[in-house]
Amino acid sequence: MFYEIRTYRLKNGAIPEYLKVVGEIGIAIQKKHLGNLVGYFSSEIGPINEIVHIWGFESLDDRQARRTRLMADPDWQAFLPKIRDLIVTADNKIMSPAAFSPLGGTNPA
Repeated sequence: MFYEIRTYRLKNGAIPEYLKVVGEIGIAIQKKHLGNLVGYFSSEIGPINEIVHIWGFESLDDRQARRTRLMADPDWQAFLPKIRDLIVTADNKIMSPAAFSPLGGTNPA
């Protein structure tokens, strides 16, 4: 299993608006295509105005196929402008869990 960890730094004060529009529209579209939502978070302490969401995929090929379907969805394309101007920076990581991880990793310790 691979986990995609997406971190967005938002404009100052934009977290409520971002979470509202994602909760009302965006998350359903993402779940339809991406499937395994592990978690969706906003910062309370540490870097401010930060959103982190984590998605699980069976393989890198599975991730690519799912993200391709998401990007081709007209509903997703119509949704993107609602959040695009709220995001200042975006960071993306692909991680695999260690063998002892509660998420069931296979990487050796």
